[in-house]
Amino acid sequence: MEDTVLVQDRGGAVATVVLNRPEKLNALSRPMWRRLADVFLELSADEGLRCIVIRGAGTKAFAPGNDISEFATERSNVEQAKAYGADMRRTIEAIGGCRHPVVAQIHGVCVGGGLEIAGLADIRICGESSRFGVPINRLGLTMAYAEIGSLIALAGEAAALEILLEGRVFDAREALAKGLVTRVVPDDQVEDEARAAAQRIAEGAPLVARWHKKFARRLRDPAPLTQAEYDEGFACFGTEDFQAGYKAFLAKAKPLFKGK
Repeated sequence: MEDTVLVQDRGGAVATVVLNRPEKLNALSRPMWRRLADVFLELSADEGLRCIVIRGAGTKAFAPGNDISEFATERSNVEQAKAYGADMRRTIEAIGGCRHPVVAQIHGVCVGGGLEIAGLADIRICGESSRFGVPINRLGLTMAYAEIGSLIALAGEAAALEILLEGRVFDAREALAKGLVTRVVPDDQVEDEARAAAQRIAEGAPLVARWHKKFARRLRDPAPLTQAEYDEGFACFGTEDFQAGYKAFLAKAKPLFKGK
């Protein structure tokens, strides 16, 4: 199933992950969930990478959710659903725990599992005609703990419950108001805007980007910060990139960050 989750531009500062099932609007199959976890775990360990763009193939959809045609064979009872859910959880944790910044390039439909995946990105850019929602109440399905947790972290409990209880599919303007996306642009500018965002990230200090992601996620945990964690907030001052950055600023030059 490697051809249904592609990795493009590997070896550069920005890699692109493509949900590649355009004949099904990139509907997610169980092998795709498994492959997506493997891909993000591998990319997260890549020291040369600075940003990841994730998108669906084509411009009709990011992803409409899970492929319902699989339900009869893969999710027809509780035990099957638990096994399928374990694969989804692994992927959610792999994307959510990725060290590198992730930009979601959202064209068209982004609902259900597609919204879960896009919502794990750090920056989410969509087109004006994009549509969002989680209409699983019509299927008699719940969103499991691993899935609902990321939705609440993104939009808050009130908005998450509104989305789940009503099961509406809504437009990009409402998605922006709910915090599901960070930027809405004309449909024909989505790719350019996502690429530009990724490039700006890639030009920054990569260690700083990783630290910022780590700090933001740690602050979701109500446990008090340790002294070691407070101290880590100043570790950047001991890096070569800090020396290069502030000296380049004073010299009015462009810094060259090496991730050291």
